Amino acid sequence: MSQHPSLKSNKAGAKFRAVLKRFEKIKELAEKEKWEEDKDSVFKLPKLKRIKFKVKKAKGPEEEEKEEGAEGAEGAAPAADGKEAPKASGTDAKKK
Repeated sequence: MSQHPSLKSNKAGAKFRAVLKRFEKIKELAEKEKWEEDKDSVFKLPKLKRIKFKVKKAKGPEEEEKEEGAEGAEGAAPAADGKEAPKASGTDAKKK
């Protein structure tokens, strides 16, 4: 029997947690060299500041070219006041 997709854990989809468990705090303090196993107690641990940040995806050269092409087409876009410019159709061009 397989596991339901909603029950699977995925590190990429893990939510940000501001509150750490005791072993996570000790692990972080040890990495920062602020924890000595012989001297320090596991009780009354100092608070650790957790910073949440988002990583923006870097644009590739193909995406930049697409954006440049879209900027050139903006001249044909409607005016900023919300009114559309009249479009020239084949029948209008023949009347003139």
